[in-house]
Amino acid sequence: MTVGSNAPAWLTARPIAHRGLHDRAAGIPENTLAAARAAIAGGYAIECDVQISADGEAMVFHDEALGRLTGAVALVAETRTDALRSLAVAGSSETIPTLPDTLAAIAGRVPLVVEVKSRFTGDLRLVERVAAIVAEYDGPVAVKSFDPALIEAFAGLAPRIPRGIVGETSQDDPAYALMTESLRHSLANLLHLEASRPDFLSWRVDDLPCAATFLSRHLGRMPVMTWTVRNPDQRQRAHEHADQMVFEGFRP
Repeated sequence: MTVGSNAPAWLTARPIAHRGLHDRAAGIPENTLAAARAAIAGGYAIECDVQISADGEAMVFHDEALGRLTGAVALVAETRTDALRSLAVAGSSETIPTLPDTLAAIAGRVPLVVEVKSRFTGDLRLVERVAAIVAEYDGPVAVKSFDPALIEAFAGLAPRIPRGIVGETSQDDPAYALMTESLRHSLANLLHLEASRPDFLSWRVDDLPCAATFLSRHLGRMPVMTWTVRNPDQRQRAHEHADQMVFEGFRP
């Protein structure tokens, strides 16, 4: 294992359950407390996503819109915390937790990696809230984001907490549609490293191997986790070209 000087060994010690160890058919939806509890029972680290609520709370939820998982016709950012916490997720008995809810449920038993979602608008409210929450947490926790501006800000807000960049080589996600070509190029090639100074990378598995992760691991001594591993070919790619995987749909 190649571990950067600012990256603790626990960061890559356990396979990481993508949005918790979820199984929608079994009534355990992604990013819920049930998914966190299932991961803990299996001895896996956990990755979760956070979006900001209308009143500034960090909600553990992947999408900007509520529709796919709750049926509600609204955005997370336009809905208050109390309303979000009352919404059933994927027809289950689980509701949308806050980040403090999730940390309380995990209670340091396994590591947590928090992905801070961003629309690349320069809005720092969510990363500021996340920094305030994790700075008070005693367990192993790290923060990552696709947005290098958020990671740069986080370094000043909570310098003791490991921070990472999420990346991919081919910028084909619809979320990139409004980005300038220069920003896409910077993200794909880690041209922001001098400013963002991450402790680790989290890279799309189907883009491995690539220059950005190879150079970061072997010259920068920066660990690389890779997402989202769902089949044997991707698992082999992760084994050969990364230090740990974010997995889904099976148990390593």
